[in-house]
Amino acid sequence: MNAEFIEALREIVKEKGVSEDLLFDTVEDALVSAYKKNYAKVGGNLQNVKVTINRDNGEIHVYTSKKVVEEVSSVNEMSLEDAREISPIYDIDDVVDIEVTPRKFGRIAAQTAKQVVIQRIKEAERKVIYDEFVAKEYDIITGIVIRKDKGNVFVDLGKIEAVIGPNEQMPGEEYNFNSKLKLYIVEVKNTTKGPQIVVSRTHPGLVKRLFELEVPEIYNGIVEIKSIAREAGSRTKIAVYSHDEDVDATGACVGPKGMRVQNIVDELRNEKIDIIKWDKLPEKYIANALSPAKVVDVELDEESKSAKIVVEDSQLSLAIGKEGQNVRLAAKLTGWKIDIKSQSQVSE
Repeated sequence: MNAEFIEALREIVKEKGVSEDLLFDTVEDALVSAYKKNYAKVGGNLQNVKVTINRDNGEIHVYTSKKVVEEVSSVNEMSLEDAREISPIYDIDDVVDIEVTPRKFGRIAAQTAKQVVIQRIKEAERKVIYDEFVAKEYDIITGIVIRKDKGNVFVDLGKIEAVIGPNEQMPGEEYNFNSKLKLYIVEVKNTTKGPQIVVSRTHPGLVKRLFELEVPEIYNGIVEIKSIAREAGSRTKIAVYSHDEDVDATGACVGPKGMRVQNIVDELRNEKIDIIKWDKLPEKYIANALSPAKVVDVELDEESKSAKIVVEDSQLSLAIGKEGQNVRLAAKLTGWKIDIKSQSQVSE
């Protein structure tokens, strides 16, 4: 332990973001354990020991602490007579620190310090990474695909790898080596092996955050996203509402020449996006949610929270959608059960 070692510790503090006081305290605590293990056992009793490291030159000093008593009964006590041989100022119940630094303690100290520093750095790095990513939970991050294994896609997030599990992958999307992806951070776990980042390409939150980033009116709170229903890789319905009468919520989301929504569609590999105008009246909201189909009539049953919808005969297949997708997403978006019939079916 010397000045070079102290300099090395300070470099670690700078590079890894570890607290200098914490690092030195941890090394000193570890040296106490090393001393007790190798030197301090006396008559089956362990001495009270403390270690100090000079933070300028790296010198180590080991002290055993003894309480001044009238009658000595343990290795951690000393008589008043012995204490006053050291200094006349001592009295009963005072604590005397006596230096007991062994001659060959430097080698043990260096070895112990190295192990502790390595462990502390690992812990500190894990904490820094965890703190950084837990602040980004429910947000978007860009990752680079590095490999695929057993259905999982591994992505590099810069300081850590994350895994896109099979259920978090968009159907039909290719994950090619070195390709960049925008990912939604679903959860950040602090495990014994370090931080674990759960990311997704299928979560509705990905669409929500993309709109917040792309549409200034949403970011500024003028336009609000009320609800999202998504079948990843295929279609999303998003209900929006404007708090300013002069701002058209759907128009703001579409953007000039459709550029805003197109950027999101491109990021989601051509996933269709229906931007729906939210309305406080359920019948209007449900009718809007069935877009692009045009609704003739809406009949609500508040008790069962179900809606009977009538559309023109030519609009029936459009309202239901391919394999029922349009009506399924509309029901998910609004929270209402939806039953659709054509005008001719109703008249029959």
